Amino acid sequence: MYGELDGTGFEALDASFNDCFIGHARVERLWTGARWSEGTAWFPAGRYLVWSDIPNDRLMRWDETDGSVSVFRAPSNNTNGNTVDAQGRLISCEHLTRRVTRTEHDGRITVLADAHDGKRLNSPNDVIVKSDGSIWFTDPSYGILMDYEGDRADLEQDGCHVYRIDPSDGTVTAVAKDFVKPNGLAFSGDETTLFVSDTGVTHDPDGPAHIRALSVNNDGTSLGKSRVFADCTEGVFDGFRLDRQGRIWSSAADGIHCLSPQGQLIGKIHIPEMVGNLCFGGPKLNRLFIAGTSSLYSVFLNVNGAK
Repeated sequence: MYGELDGTGFEALDASFNDCFIGHARVERLWTGARWSEGTAWFPAGRYLVWSDIPNDRLMRWDETDGSVSVFRAPSNNTNGNTVDAQGRLISCEHLTRRVTRTEHDGRITVLADAHDGKRLNSPNDVIVKSDGSIWFTDPSYGILMDYEGDRADLEQDGCHVYRIDPSDGTVTAVAKDFVKPNGLAFSGDETTLFVSDTGVTHDPDGPAHIRALSVNNDGTSLGKSRVFADCTEGVFDGFRLDRQGRIWSSAADGIHCLSPQGQLIGKIHIPEMVGNLCFGGPKLNRLFIAGTSSLYSVFLNVNGAK
């Protein structure tokens, strides 16, 4: 292992990981000062990154053109997960208001989902957009369990589920109801598989700490068979992204874990604090942005993120 910062560096657990990193590349700390960083989202047109500082109730912005960091939005309703849709709009999961929103090009905020079957959502956590325009999000209860990342409140849903928002009429449908604490999620490159992490072990020592792979049915709107794709060996898998070769790059307690398309842990990027989320960015999507607990990191890789 090596690194410019103490506690950082690459660790190859399988020879295949050696091709993923650049020999002289180093992990860089771009900024520090958060309480719990999450929800990284890259905006290619503006060459900037947006991410969440949940307890501080703000969205932050890092500018690639000059390296500056500023507050993108405050208050942010304790926003957690973020993503960008095909029109370049910000999609966010808000803990405080228990809703999924879209920031329009003129700055207006549109509520996409705040209830299911007439009852309030728990606290939407992470979100992705499918190529057909549908929005998929997870809804664990972290934002209503305490006042640190939202408001303490009673659960109104019958559990913690994965949901889909229909792009044509906005209907919110529960597509998976057998998770304990569904968290990060991402589609495979061909969108035939939905990967979802379950972090139930955070509140139950016997709970899950893994990523599951769920087959997407031919209708493209519902899910079929499910299997455990990989178990986490350090903490939990929170947010994650895929590269163009189908590898999963996931957050963990000791940094970033890289999983082969078959679910084998092939390598790690060590970060000196717990990681909550990550995303690929830069003009070639070969720069990995990492949301550590208090800091934003990045590293250039010899892989490209899936579009």
